Amino acid sequence: MTTLPHHDAAASKPGSPLQKHYFLLRRLHSLTGIVPIGVFLFPHLFTNSSIMWARWTSPTSTVPPVERGIQTFQEEVDFIHGLPFLTLIEVFGIWMPLAFHAVFGVWFASQGKANVQRYAYQDNWRYVWQRLTGYVAFLFIFMHVSSLRWGWTYGGLFPSFDAHQAASTTAEHFQNGSMGLAMAAFYLACVLAIVFHFANGLWTAGITWGLTLSTGAMKRWGQVCASVGIVLAVAGVLSVYGFSTLDIDAAKAVEGRRTAVEPMAAPATAAPTEFR
Repeated sequence: MTTLPHHDAAASKPGSPLQKHYFLLRRLHSLTGIVPIGVFLFPHLFTNSSIMWARWTSPTSTVPPVERGIQTFQEEVDFIHGLPFLTLIEVFGIWMPLAFHAVFGVWFASQGKANVQRYAYQDNWRYVWQRLTGYVAFLFIFMHVSSLRWGWTYGGLFPSFDAHQAASTTAEHFQNGSMGLAMAAFYLACVLAIVFHFANGLWTAGITWGLTLSTGAMKRWGQVCASVGIVLAVAGVLSVYGFSTLDIDAAKAVEGRRTAVEPMAAPATAAPTEFR
């Protein structure tokens, strides 16, 4: 029988107001960390890392590799911004689940007790890092979305983002803020913290939902979760490296040529739009 590395005090308090639904809230907290927040990590990181991996696709293409990366990233951003009901998707698919997960995550963390001072087991430290990376994830996601989606610059810390010039302005976001290229190190640390929080949370979800009760099952599921974490971490590293080293002027030139070509194709697509 495997002993969990912490103790939930709230679950054993007879007078706790949330005790009656404590285990339901635990499962909902676990679920919102996987769907939709965790699932959102995959398209988000792979979209951002397209600035790099698109350079290695279509080796027979006459388009230069760096330009392929810029074009592919812009196409991915255009697709996302063209989604119907995007605001509703963000509110109900990201922000509300994130708020629920964050609020109850902080509450659960305040009730749990890790025993790393007395028992320096791997699971104890993993529990501590899960709490710390959770705090980092919430603050970073808010800053990241508010700067890139809402245009908050935080006094010049984050240069503005333009979805129509996605690659160049994202590169400026990494390179031309008040932190300079130190922003890349900040992003890398935060992205890896989020990846750890998701991968480790995926592992603990198996216990929370009663799916991995034996030591063998936990070990096998742990290997799957570690693999998921490695894949996401690689995508995150590629994203940060790609934008922190991208030539901003070259990206603007590619985007300028693309913008000049688009109006020529507009009349052919304008008529069908009227019938939607």
